[in-house]
Amino acid sequence: MRWSRTESESFFSSSTTMTSLWLRCEKKPFERRAALTPTTAKTLLDAGFAVTVERDEQRIFADSEYEASLIATKIRLAGLKCWRDSIAGGGTLYDLEFLTDPSGRRVAAFGFHAGFAGAAAGALAIASQKKGETLGALEPYENEAAMVAGVKAALGGSGNGIKALVIGALGRCGRGAVDLFRKIGVAEDDILKWDLDETAKGGPFDEILGVDVFVNCIYLNTSIPPFITRERIAAAGQGRRLSVVVDVSCDTTNPFNPIPIYNINTTFPEPTVPVVLGADCPQLSVISIDHLPTLLPREASEQFSRDLLPSLLEYPQGRVWSDAERLFKTKVAEAASVEGL
Repeated sequence: MRWSRTESESFFSSSTTMTSLWLRCEKKPFERRAALTPTTAKTLLDAGFAVTVERDEQRIFADSEYEASLIATKIRLAGLKCWRDSIAGGGTLYDLEFLTDPSGRRVAAFGFHAGFAGAAAGALAIASQKKGETLGALEPYENEAAMVAGVKAALGGSGNGIKALVIGALGRCGRGAVDLFRKIGVAEDDILKWDLDETAKGGPFDEILGVDVFVNCIYLNTSIPPFITRERIAAAGQGRRLSVVVDVSCDTTNPFNPIPIYNINTTFPEPTVPVVLGADCPQLSVISIDHLPTLLPREASEQFSRDLLPSLLEYPQGRVWSDAERLFKTKVAEAASVEGL
């Protein structure tokens, strides 16, 4: 997701006395989250911002929820086609993934709900496998309670008996995965929580083969030994317990991907991809959906927007925005030198 600013009055409010923010309609299929919710938009309005929201039937928040906050709503617009349009219009693109606090930590992220939803998808895949089936299409849940209830029902009432391993368990994403397993009834001793200390020796880790579901929640920024390999899995044969891998981190195309057993991102309509192994090997599926938090779009959006709000209230002032603008200009210059713009 990106926050966009332009000097063109045809795109934003023509107000010259207030800072104007514009929430664009969503273009990515199945994506229902929003960086600005009716709640946080109302806070911005009360603080003196002008807020415009494009109508969007796909967004989890109905247009009427924004209208109830007296926010201007517009028809569904095409908006900016790409970063070149923004440059041509004298605009700046702020990538919300690169808004960080002084310690370098992101000011807002969907990590917790990514892990929570990823663990839920993994548990659902196990439930399907127990029936001799492949996990079917996933649909967003209205709220966390509905997700927990739905997963428990699919498992026959409880996750008791499932053994799970979460790597990156101390981060936001990992904490979300652990929380889901607890709430569906997985025994505490059956939730293995690994982080830097447990992975310091370097993989592959045969311990992964001894759990039902492995959830990868690490932030990868350097080359590391693989956590698991196709060769280790195949060598385990019938002695392997592992049946589902959830790669929440989704480093699918990263040459340093620590789970080099698959090579495509999966989707909500087709959430799993099988790992090709020998004929005598038990089934193993990978879930690698790159926008898992949209399975809980309302709650994920509310948390993200609350975390983002303090920075928005400072816009366009504040270090996070000056740093983001500096990064944008650096990347534009790099692209221009490559493409001869």
